Amino acid sequence: MSKGLIWAAAEDLARNRGRVLSLYRQILRSLNSPKLELSLAARLAKKAEARAIFMLGSEERSLDNIEDLIDAAEYSLSLLKQCKIPKHIQ
Repeated sequence: MSKGLIWAAAEDLARNRGRVLSLYRQILRSLNSPKLELSLAARLAKKAEARAIFMLGSEERSLDNIEDLIDAAEYSLSLLKQCKIPKHIQ
């Protein structure tokens, strides 16, 4: 990230793109886990919620907010891997 700037430049967004896409795919895959005790409707609702979060996050331009979103996604993924549903998508 560019030092001293609070707004993301095109290079900052490009640098984070692969990481964000990877987190997005991993979260959607984790929501498909049969170990999570969710009905089909609940599973689809959680996936839609995750998509909405990532869609809103894709429009974010503040470097601090982008890092916060990535941290939240990594935390949520760690909970999903433990077969727990994160509170913000519960």
